[in-house]
Amino acid sequence: MQSLINALERLPGIGPKSASRLAFFLLRASEDVAQDLSVALANLKANTAFCQECFNITDAGRERCEICESPKRENSLICVVEEALDVLALERTAGFHGKYHVLQGVLSPIEGIGPDDLKIKQLIARVARGGIKEIILATNPSMEGDTTAIYLSQQLEPMGVKVTRLARGLPVGGDLEYADQNTLLRALSGRQEMS
Repeated sequence: MQSLINALERLPGIGPKSASRLAFFLLRASEDVAQDLSVALANLKANTAFCQECFNITDAGRERCEICESPKRENSLICVVEEALDVLALERTAGFHGKYHVLQGVLSPIEGIGPDDLKIKQLIARVARGGIKEIILATNPSMEGDTTAIYLSQQLEPMGVKVTRLARGLPVGGDLEYADQNTLLRALSGRQEMS
């Protein structure tokens, strides 16, 4: 039991109490629940890989993911994201028709994560091959995400490619009175003309 708790604690966002609750849930759950989880975990490692072009998740045995192989996608437009989950979020919008580049993290000197720990060299190499007109930096609006975006911008702009950043501001349906100061400042600075 302690071995399972220790293993669960290693997952992001799972502390000792959550790990204990999950372990005891699995102990009391039907055999099917534990078996399904076991099979899903085994299949995750056996049946998935990373795309060799964009580093998104793909099926094992494939060199490139479906997005990179799609002739319907705009080859000259790359959206740079932190993690593969960000690709899923953007794909749900059905509003982006370019390709992606997954950094697999962000710069974080405090945690010892530098440029060599991310897929930055691979992004630079993609741009250097030519044909890229615009890079959209879609890192999270956090200190680490902003730091990563600034670093990437400094690396990419001398290469003659247009570098843009996702807009920020107030969420749809949000109230001004509940917005934090930084969100309001970004919304003010990113205001657009009414047409």
